Amino acid sequence: MPLGSLWFCGVRLIALSIFLGCIGVQSAGLQGRRPNIVFVLTDDQGYGDLSCHGHPVLKTPHIDRLHREGVRFTDFHVSPTCSPTRSALLTGRHEFRNGVTHTIHERERLNPRATTLAEVLRSSGYRTGIFGKWHLGDEPEYWPNRRGFEEMFIHGAGGIGQTYAGSCGDAPGNRYFDPAILHNGRFVKTKGYCTDVFFGEALRWMGEVKEHGPFLAWIACNAPHAPLQVRLEDEAGYRGVVTNAQAAKFLGMIANIDDNVGKLLAQLEAWKIDRETLVVFMNDNGTDGGVLAGYNAGMRGKKGTAFLGGTRASSLWRWPGTLVAGDCKALSAHLDFFPTLASLAGAKLPKGVRRQIEGRSLVPWLEHPAVRAPDRILMTHLGRWEKGASPETAKYRQCSVRATRWHLVSAEGGAVPRWMLFDVQADPGERTDVSARHPGTVRRLSRRFEQWWSSVQPMLVNESVRGPDQNPFKELFWRQYGPGATASSVQE
Repeated sequence: MPLGSLWFCGVRLIALSIFLGCIGVQSAGLQGRRPNIVFVLTDDQGYGDLSCHGHPVLKTPHIDRLHREGVRFTDFHVSPTCSPTRSALLTGRHEFRNGVTHTIHERERLNPRATTLAEVLRSSGYRTGIFGKWHLGDEPEYWPNRRGFEEMFIHGAGGIGQTYAGSCGDAPGNRYFDPAILHNGRFVKTKGYCTDVFFGEALRWMGEVKEHGPFLAWIACNAPHAPLQVRLEDEAGYRGVVTNAQAAKFLGMIANIDDNVGKLLAQLEAWKIDRETLVVFMNDNGTDGGVLAGYNAGMRGKKGTAFLGGTRASSLWRWPGTLVAGDCKALSAHLDFFPTLASLAGAKLPKGVRRQIEGRSLVPWLEHPAVRAPDRILMTHLGRWEKGASPETAKYRQCSVRATRWHLVSAEGGAVPRWMLFDVQADPGERTDVSARHPGTVRRLSRRFEQWWSSVQPMLVNESVRGPDQNPFKELFWRQYGPGATASSVQE
């Protein structure tokens, strides 16, 4: 295994092997079961932005049901921003190894040489569809229908209506209401609120394919990412309850997601496939708007930081009749998503794909959530150094090394580290820097960071790439509807 986000020393590898061997008979019950998979991924919603995680105002009864009836990974981590997380989820390896070091500047594009989860599942007989946000390259050669998704229903850039110079931009003039969406290579003008549209299209597609083998439905909401555009009826329940008007919009957007999760669960039950379907819910990074509402589950940091508040995510796995509800405290991450689902699907992974994957399958912990996991190391780095600058200028800015007990963080450093050490088991809010008390731990973890940093430098393939003169989505939109057309001006 290459040096990367996930490291095991030899002793821990042996411990893991013994552990897996001891429960191998039970785990074999899940491996190769080939469930339908519905994955719901939200954008800029933090761990604390759910009522099941203690939010004092927000009500999310349907997501709470996933929490109540499923396996809950309580120490699950993603990247500090969105494209990096999506890259790691799809490939099982750290985003830097995929060339993804930003959300714009061509550095959001997923290396075409990486194998994706969708490709593996499709080659194993799954139907595959993506609905909503992609954000891993807007040029046609980077589209999800070139990366294993047979059904593609996506907006461009990192959000509806976003436009940046180069490769990253959505259809011109797009909005959260009645958006123009790229459907299998052609734009369609939709009616309704974007989250409702994405879930509705996903359900339509699932209804078509459910009788023809297992499916993967990847529903990636762009909500509650800013700009905070929300249905009035969803915002109404929070207007006046929170003093910040923007916070009311943010919470209303999440309430709308929750309503759609409820419709999804009801439809799976109506089709009588709920017991054949694994539903997974996650958020893509720490909260953005949630801090406006004054609640972050006691964590330090938010989106864009390497503190727990920037990386800790909800990870709820519900499969009625198969998974027993319970908390799993094992340190886990987005890197584990690919190998876990590949195992459940019974996919045969070529040697090159096995080498690519840095994560570990969570199947043993889905079977036995309370079993203690061997220690591991996870690397976090915000990336996002200035365009054209050397990565070394931001080497120690918003980066961290996480072990089960320890979290080594450099938040404000640039080319020079400013390490802080937190005992997150005793201090989950990361209030007390204990680096002076544990210099040996700081040395050990910082050495691991240096090794990792050196190992990823050759794989930063997007750093000096020139982007197109025109946004690919804009160019395609004008080719279809005429020069100067906007999403609000066209009619289907």
